[in-house]
Amino acid sequence: MNLSPVVIAIPMYFILMALEMLVLRFQKHPGYRLNDAITNINCGVMSQVTGVFFKILSIGIYTLIFEKFGVFEIPNNIWTFLILFFLYDLCYYWAHRMSHEVNLFWGGHVVHHSSEEYNLSVALRQSSTQTFWTFFFYFPLAILGFDPLMLILASGMNLLYQFWIHTEVIGKMGFLELFMNTPSHHRVHHGRNPKYIDKNHGGTFIIFDKWFGTFQEEEETPTYGITTPVRSWNPFWVNVAHYATMKEEIKQIKNLKDKIKYLFNKPGWLPAYLGGYRAPKEIESNFQKFDTVVPPSINWYIFSQYILLLVLTGYFLFQVSSFSWVPKTGISLLIIWTTISFSGIFEKRSWYFPQEFIRVICFSFSIFFLFGSNIPQVLLLSTLGVYTFASFFWLFKNRKLSSKISSASL
Repeated sequence: MNLSPVVIAIPMYFILMALEMLVLRFQKHPGYRLNDAITNINCGVMSQVTGVFFKILSIGIYTLIFEKFGVFEIPNNIWTFLILFFLYDLCYYWAHRMSHEVNLFWGGHVVHHSSEEYNLSVALRQSSTQTFWTFFFYFPLAILGFDPLMLILASGMNLLYQFWIHTEVIGKMGFLELFMNTPSHHRVHHGRNPKYIDKNHGGTFIIFDKWFGTFQEEEETPTYGITTPVRSWNPFWVNVAHYATMKEEIKQIKNLKDKIKYLFNKPGWLPAYLGGYRAPKEIESNFQKFDTVVPPSINWYIFSQYILLLVLTGYFLFQVSSFSWVPKTGISLLIIWTTISFSGIFEKRSWYFPQEFIRVICFSFSIFFLFGSNIPQVLLLSTLGVYTFASFFWLFKNRKLSSKISSASL
């Protein structure tokens, strides 16, 4: 069983999001949009699923450094864990700050900032590639001699802390604002207002921002998102959009030296002969959030299917160690496919209708493969038959949508 604090806390995430929705409704605050919230969670799902494969690399290298180059034999107890937690947050600060100040690294972090809302679901909007650009920032902890298992625990606790600060429900928090990261401080971090950009990088503590000159108090309410909106609900495209832009821009750069500068300078940098640095601009007066509209019946279809996806994903993440590589890869691909399929429905893509039928069949076969030996086959086959028929009926009933969709491709 996967005992990662982040995975164990999955049920609590959704309970807290439900409570936040109730409070926001009481406050008459719009707060959530279904397409945005599902995209946020989809990015988190994709990050956790791909992390099953990628995080082995980062933890493996950390463990190797710990075993070969660790200077001290640090015991595992509550006091050393508290020291590690503080030092981990210091490393996190620099990893996070460089993810904003280095163009290549920004490609792995921009996913988290690309939502134009600010609620608890945004906390789950995580990148699938950020690990590649940040895992080495924690190597000093391995050299000091902090156990890899303690690091995993500190990392999980740090990430869990950051979940609750992604909300507009909570205002300023008095003396805690002096040294802890709070919703107010983190709202600043998610603002695309020029004075808010690249501020408040701390994870648990805000003191590092105050020490190193990146602190900004929340003044006016931020406008959330990024300066070049991604304008898509597709979690795969959200993860690669910045890299795609980099690919096109680097083609225009004439020499190797400037190409390297482009990779490692701040996002927005270009050589002088291409116009130079593009500084963030003030929010446009006619700014509108990206949105798409589908019939309510289609929203309900996605919501219903999404509940099933979350159950499958939760089961997979909890039991991942019991799977061999073939089913592990197959289920991962099915989960990612499903998140992309939902984005196609939200965006009214021409390919959504036929491939969704195939996806439903593959989903049913996967459930039978996973649970065929644990549930009476007559009951399981009957349930899957009802699910498949109901899904097909729902899609056919709303087939008129397919005649109105755009012919845009992925």
